[in-house]
Amino acid sequence: MDIFFNHQGYLALFLLSFLASTLVPLGSEWLLVALLLNGHPLVLSVGVATAGNTLGACATHGIGLYGGSFLLGRVLRVSESARLRAERIFARYGSWSLFFSWLPIIGDPLCLVSGILKVRFGFFFALVLSGKLLRYLCVGLLTLQAVS
Repeated sequence: MDIFFNHQGYLALFLLSFLASTLVPLGSEWLLVALLLNGHPLVLSVGVATAGNTLGACATHGIGLYGGSFLLGRVLRVSESARLRAERIFARYGSWSLFFSWLPIIGDPLCLVSGILKVRFGFFFALVLSGKLLRYLCVGLLTLQAVS
C-alpha cells in the first residue's frame, strides 16, 4: 500500500477529485485523509485535491454551457428533480450559491445550471475554487488535528 501512496497517490487524488466534481457519484475526501495519514504534506495534498475538484466543476459548467438540455436528459440522464432543485437554489441565492458547489447532491447540478444560465466563467471559477479549497483545507486540518 505504501508503494501506491508514494507513486500514484497524487495522481489518484487528482483524478478522483476531478470525477467527484462531475456528475459521477464519488467522494474524494477519504483519499485525501489517507494520504495525510501516510505523511504526505497538507499543502500539496489539499492543492491537488482542490485543483482536481475545481477542474471537474469547470467541466460540468462547460457541459451545461455547451451541451444544454440534450446532454442533460439524453446522455447524462440528470433527473428532472435534481435539475429543478439546483435551479431553485440558484434562483433563490443567485450565483453566490456556487460557493457551496462542494456540497453533496446539489453541488454538481449547481455547476451544471451555472453553465446553462451562462454565468461568467471568472466569477464561477472564483466562487467554486474558494469553496472547494476551504472544504479540503478543513478536512485536512481536522485530520491532522485528530492524529496529533
